[in-house]
Amino acid sequence: MLDTLPNPPNDEAEALHWLRLIRSPRVGPVSFRKLLAKFGSAREALDALPEHARSTGDPDYSVASLRSVETEYRTGVKARARLLAIGEDDYPHALSTLHDAPPLIWAIGDVELAKKPAIGLVGARNASALGQRTARALAIGLGKAGHVIVSGLARGIDTAAHSASLETGTIAVFAGGVDVHYPSENSQLGEAIQKTGLCISEAPMGLHPHARHFPRRNRLISGLACGLVVVEAATKSGSLITARDALDQGREVMAVPAHPFDSRAGGCNQLIRDGATLVRNAEDVLCALSSLVEAPTEPAKKEIAHIDDTGDLRTAILSLLTSAPVDEYVLGELVTARPEQIAQNVTELELEGSVLRHPGGRISRVA
Repeated sequence: MLDTLPNPPNDEAEALHWLRLIRSPRVGPVSFRKLLAKFGSAREALDALPEHARSTGDPDYSVASLRSVETEYRTGVKARARLLAIGEDDYPHALSTLHDAPPLIWAIGDVELAKKPAIGLVGARNASALGQRTARALAIGLGKAGHVIVSGLARGIDTAAHSASLETGTIAVFAGGVDVHYPSENSQLGEAIQKTGLCISEAPMGLHPHARHFPRRNRLISGLACGLVVVEAATKSGSLITARDALDQGREVMAVPAHPFDSRAGGCNQLIRDGATLVRNAEDVLCALSSLVEAPTEPAKKEIAHIDDTGDLRTAILSLLTSAPVDEYVLGELVTARPEQIAQNVTELELEGSVLRHPGGRISRVA
């Protein structure tokens, strides 16, 4: 992630410039942020892109058309979706810590859910009855403990996880447009999540997903969560891609063990062999995450009062940190300041040598 978040669009016209830039050929989340930093605005970047492409040997380059993004925007409004920009208050803080955080996401449902502690729960599409039962039990137990369940609305484990957490809070991350329920058999479940949970996607509205879209989607499942639990996964599967993403992002990776002869779960046993935490139930998951989720609870309450009294943001940030790395977005939940103010102060503390950055957007205090 770049040191500071960009200023989000302040009106619909600027939002359309952002949308047009991210939908332009060969512009991804990382290059989007670099272009914005270089040219100062999405509009200036759009004006400069064709000439830049010509100088690099692509004389026929053209940015996304205004008509196409206006159509997408109208489609989103009609579908009751919100376009959330990185840097604004309702954009999920956990995602904003990723180096390749989507500059824009479409969201349908309760965006407040993305501000609560979340745990990713993924696994095999052709899950066994026992695997689905395990996923449901995990989702119910973690939900009752106050955690939102994040998954991908796929068949099998994903379906079981979402269904069991509808009442306590669930987030579905789509590979295609947030208005396209995939697979179609989960349309009813997807509609239920839109009503009581949250559906998000970085893909254009109306996009039907293809195989190449799912690996990109998976990083958002792990990115939204403080930890990822894998229940039944083959040795070559999308769930293991999500697990690798979680490791790269500094998230805790956990797996449910299975019989060594069951090919549907060989990936889980492999993850455990390679260092993932073995979990059997919700209690095991909560224990594994206790240092990341539960430990800061009491100090957080005390420090919020301290901040209100003194207004010293830098002192407050240092007082909340220890030598154990935590996700930077957690600070946004514990102090009364805007995300960009927190990010700026963390950067200054890093330059002073008081704070260390770790892979996956995690930070710690220098002992």
